[in-house]
Amino acid sequence: MWDTIFDYSAIIIADLILSGDNALIIGMAAAGLSPELRKKAILYGMVIAAVLRVVFAVIATKLLGVPGLLFVGGLLLVWVCWSLYKDIRNHTDHQAEMAMEEAEDGGYDGKPKRTMKQALIAITIADVSMSLDNVLAVAAIADGDSTKLIVGLGLAILLMAFAATLIMKLLASYPWISWLGLIVLVYVAFEMLYRGITNCETGIGPILGLISETQCVPSGNGGGH
Repeated sequence: MWDTIFDYSAIIIADLILSGDNALIIGMAAAGLSPELRKKAILYGMVIAAVLRVVFAVIATKLLGVPGLLFVGGLLLVWVCWSLYKDIRNHTDHQAEMAMEEAEDGGYDGKPKRTMKQALIAITIADVSMSLDNVLAVAAIADGDSTKLIVGLGLAILLMAFAATLIMKLLASYPWISWLGLIVLVYVAFEMLYRGITNCETGIGPILGLISETQCVPSGNGGGH
């Protein structure tokens, strides 16, 4: 039971703390619109980010079952942890908070710099390029369990859809939340690397003949934590 609670909590925390870049892009794109369209752009932007995240995460979960890719995913997740560390140090959450507040409550009120369509295209392109961190993290934590993946992402998406600015405020005001999330992701990354080396079916150890069948670790039931 505790493993399941940890996995759901880890997915939600990972998704929220990795949403700073998305919120920053969405806020900046929305700020260039006329005031009456800004909140709509933020809502639509969150929906786009959510849909892309779910689709990519489902694909990533399937790909992690391909021999050798679990280890590669672990290396990429280490890179995600390093990027998150730099974001925390550079106060990205604070920048995202400011961008969301400016887009929602005021800021630029001259002639619109872009149309809703242009803003949503910009948001979509940015989301596609920045979805790797979210996708890898939640797919690794879910470990092939589609229910955990969908429920965990669903909860995080609901929180972002209805409380994006509040979440950015919390992350900016209480940096320890982001540091806690980073610790969780570091743990997940190194566990993923371990399984990527020792797993009997997908690990590079058995594939390269570095680990015998008696030494490798069998796959779990979709939740190896």
